[in-house]
Amino acid sequence: MSFQNQYLLSVYQAVCQRNAGEPEFLQAVQEVLESLDPVVKKRPDLVASGIIERLVEPERMIQFRVSWIDDKGEVRVNRGWRVQYNSAIGPYKGGLRLHPSVNASILKFLGFEQTFKNSLTGLPIGGAKGGADFNSRDKSEGEVMRFCQSFATELTKHIGADTDVPAGDIGVGSREIGYMFGQYKRLSNEFTGAFTGKSLYSGGSLVRKEATGYGLCYFVQEMLSYIKQDSLEGKTVVVSGSGNVAIYASEKAAQLGAKVVAMSDSNGYIYDENGIDLAVVKQIKEVERGRIKLYAERVPGAVYTPGCGGIWSVKCDVALPCATQNEINSEHAQQLVNNGVSVVAEGANMPCTPEAIEIFRSNHVLYSPGKASNAGGVAVSSLEMCQNSMRYSWSFEEVDAKLKEIMATIFHNAYQASEEFGHKGDLVIGANIAGFLKVAEAMKWQGVAY
Repeated sequence: MSFQNQYLLSVYQAVCQRNAGEPEFLQAVQEVLESLDPVVKKRPDLVASGIIERLVEPERMIQFRVSWIDDKGEVRVNRGWRVQYNSAIGPYKGGLRLHPSVNASILKFLGFEQTFKNSLTGLPIGGAKGGADFNSRDKSEGEVMRFCQSFATELTKHIGADTDVPAGDIGVGSREIGYMFGQYKRLSNEFTGAFTGKSLYSGGSLVRKEATGYGLCYFVQEMLSYIKQDSLEGKTVVVSGSGNVAIYASEKAAQLGAKVVAMSDSNGYIYDENGIDLAVVKQIKEVERGRIKLYAERVPGAVYTPGCGGIWSVKCDVALPCATQNEINSEHAQQLVNNGVSVVAEGANMPCTPEAIEIFRSNHVLYSPGKASNAGGVAVSSLEMCQNSMRYSWSFEEVDAKLKEIMATIFHNAYQASEEFGHKGDLVIGANIAGFLKVAEAMKWQGVAY
């Protein structure tokens, strides 16, 4: 795609000038703005209100120092951020990422995407993202705890159940959320739903760790059923990553009758033609916190290959990228197409480059952007907020049923928007427009000074 509208092009050029050196953020903005041409033509009132100019600028961006003491008694310093991107439809909501690659550009892109993703869920939550350039892999339990407590000491000043509710992301699971929530509770002297992804002992929700992966498969199932009168039954699936999203996408895909044959981590990937044994993967990744190559040492017939990008050379019907941004480039996309892939659905945030997406589109592959198909995690986070507000807990089956319904609704809203605005079946355009319009209407209603 490219800009067909001079106004949208001028907005994007201004964003580029103001945010030079932030490629991830610029990529995310371009992808959304390119989709809005039919909206701009139909809704000149949104242009007059300056909605788009305001949407490409986060409401608030907080950067802070995180000082902590390692096991040797030495002072260490990291940089932390919270990007409170948009609160037009509800309190800020989005994950915290702890990884050496974290920077302002990545967090702004994630906060921007989160705004539309949260809008698509139909739930009253705004968009945010945060994190720090901290690597927990080589840290002890005590070091992780001290870092998280220091990080939360500053973060506590800016969050709350009705203001901003962080959750987990890469490098942040229930352990890290527990340390942060504990520090928040000590400082604020209140037990409220200021974090999601909490332990079940501290007000967490059932289905939360499964939510993004399960939701991804529910979305794919609905997409296949509605567009192709098909299902995941009998399909061969490749899933990148081996964290929560990948593990539980693999689990749900198997429950729906598919066979997952490959998974990966940042070092390489495993291939098991008999189907991945998830019990082994869970033991390695969730219990031992080990590397995926251990799988090949424990499961006869499985093969480990160094280099995670090679996973996309594995023949499959369905590809679920669940690792990180821009992991599928044009070469990988062409390999998937050549091997007969029919569905690509994003479990990670922006895992496909623009060039890869164009290859999928031009070859009539069913493709779903992450802001639609990976919204299950934030959907259940919002359900956790509801349960916290009520001081109540729903059963696993109740939450899972709500998740399935939300994911089906997201698909149909995106598909309907694509049809209404002249791009039937293009879920990139449909998801962008559907997510945008809800936020835009709220911003217009709240006034320009908003």
